[in-house]
Amino acid sequence: MENFSDVIIIGGGPCGSYSAWNLVKKSVNVTVLEEHNEIGVPCHCAGHLSINSLKNLGFYPLPGKIVENVFSGAKIYSPSGIELPLRFTAPVTCTVNRSLFDKHIAQLAEKAGAHYCLGTRAEMLITDNGYVKGVVAKRNHKTKFLGKAVLDAEGTASKILRQAGLAPPAKGKFVYGVNAEVENVKDIENDTVEVFLGRKYAPGFYAWIIPKGQGQAKVGLGTKTGNPKMLLQKFMQKHPIASRKLQEAKILREIYHTISLGGPIPETYSNGFITVGDAASQVKPTTGGGVIFGLNCATIAADVVSKAIKNNNTSAQFLSTYQQRFTKLLGFDMKIMLKIRRVLDKMSDEKLDEFVRLCRKLHVENAIKNLEEIDFQGKTLLNALQSPKTIASLAYLLIAYLKQQVKI
Repeated sequence: MENFSDVIIIGGGPCGSYSAWNLVKKSVNVTVLEEHNEIGVPCHCAGHLSINSLKNLGFYPLPGKIVENVFSGAKIYSPSGIELPLRFTAPVTCTVNRSLFDKHIAQLAEKAGAHYCLGTRAEMLITDNGYVKGVVAKRNHKTKFLGKAVLDAEGTASKILRQAGLAPPAKGKFVYGVNAEVENVKDIENDTVEVFLGRKYAPGFYAWIIPKGQGQAKVGLGTKTGNPKMLLQKFMQKHPIASRKLQEAKILREIYHTISLGGPIPETYSNGFITVGDAASQVKPTTGGGVIFGLNCATIAADVVSKAIKNNNTSAQFLSTYQQRFTKLLGFDMKIMLKIRRVLDKMSDEKLDEFVRLCRKLHVENAIKNLEEIDFQGKTLLNALQSPKTIASLAYLLIAYLKQQVKI
């Protein structure tokens, strides 16, 4: 069997569906291939998102029960348990039910005219004279989906990306995450996210408790080394602070996911092909969040691909404007976040303790209490530098890093 659409999209996650929605609004015929039988299942992250960024994308407020909770505060714990409490003047983030969130975007795309093929796994690109012209996919049998261009939103698997001749995210830049939905959580503030630093429980990343209310929470961590499942159990049962909250908690479900912290891949396009979201490593190197950056890049991808279709020019040269535009949007912030990530990766637990202790002493929380933007962290940092307290804290980070004798 063969099917034809202007654009074939691989992956029905937020970036794939948002690309589809934007394309069909520009009168482009779209087919979305999603390997799972249901959109948003399994979910792939905790769904902790910036309210301001969702508003800028036109997604907030969200309908129904998609938003599970909103947060006006955070507590950051150093490796030895030093607490840095942060309190903001208004809610800054929310946690969403990722399954419902993904379905919401897919329904917007489908209502606008996108065609979805569920339970359909993309296996191989179809090329003709050096141009990607479609996908061989498998459900009950192999089917050819032909088109003028393919948009890859497959996530971190990189199988299709490699077939397009593009370099996947660097393996050494990955962390391996686990997120658990739990109940019977005790002694937490429902409007406060908790973050735990330290190599003993989350080497190379951090652990978190994200309250949902009524004694439920999302609990997880990322790690560069070790087994995330075992580290989660250790964190819940043995961490001197977290265990008091989680020792009697019951895990309802667990999900595992890979997170790329190395910044966008060098090239995200080839003849007839564009990649977006986690597949392109459009992820914050500091926190591992990829939804907001991915959605912003999906907007650009849809615009560039729609113009390519209308101009009957899907060459790599034409599609390269996609990389130019998203680099202009994210480039400065990515550079800053990559530098911060390098600093954090080199800092010992003792240095992290000293840093958090200094932030407490300087009352850095007062300098950021009006914070709204948490995704574009380079720009956020520039605004924060108006405060001498922030400058002092960053100077400490820089000195600690330089003492490691590693170039930024």
